[in-house]
Amino acid sequence: MAAEKRTRRKSFKCSTCKKAFNAKSALNVHMKIHSEQRPYKCSQCNKCFKQAPVLYQHLRVHSDERPYKCSQCNKCFKRVTDLNQHLRVHSDERPYKYHLRIHSGERPFQCTQCDKCFTRKQTLFYHKRKYHSDSPHKCESCGKSFTDDNALKRHDCEKRSARDKERFTCWMCDEYCYDHCGYLYHMYKHMQG
Repeated sequence: MAAEKRTRRKSFKCSTCKKAFNAKSALNVHMKIHSEQRPYKCSQCNKCFKQAPVLYQHLRVHSDERPYKCSQCNKCFKRVTDLNQHLRVHSDERPYKYHLRIHSGERPFQCTQCDKCFTRKQTLFYHKRKYHSDSPHKCESCGKSFTDDNALKRHDCEKRSARDKERFTCWMCDEYCYDHCGYLYHMYKHMQG
């Protein structure tokens, strides 16, 4: 009997999308979605809608009404979907948890070698690897370590010897090259045109 009642409840089916309804009037309202008619017009911006409830929701765009209030921080929203999206900020859901730290200023992960603080553990890990690891890519002039050879080459050390700077500076355009190979390649580019 209960299964029979459930079947009878949703006996009005949409011929376009097969969605079922328990009343013919509900089906008639739904059918407007599939039509091109937009009989509900906003008096403020002339935008048209297929259903009256959608127009009423749209009208809040033009007002200061914000009926949906967050129970945790009292922030108010014009649409329930915006409130639901906002509520995730108060959860322990990963991206929102980290995002809140931006606003609060909380930086719970501190580097033990230089006292710099970070909002995420992963960022601290990258920082340690980049600046404090025993990397084979070390500047001979200042001792700073780098994770890869290209980072070391891009490093413009103020302590680099004047002799090196003079040796690898282009006489045509005054561009400084980091090493002999870079200097040769740079000169080759000049010769090409």
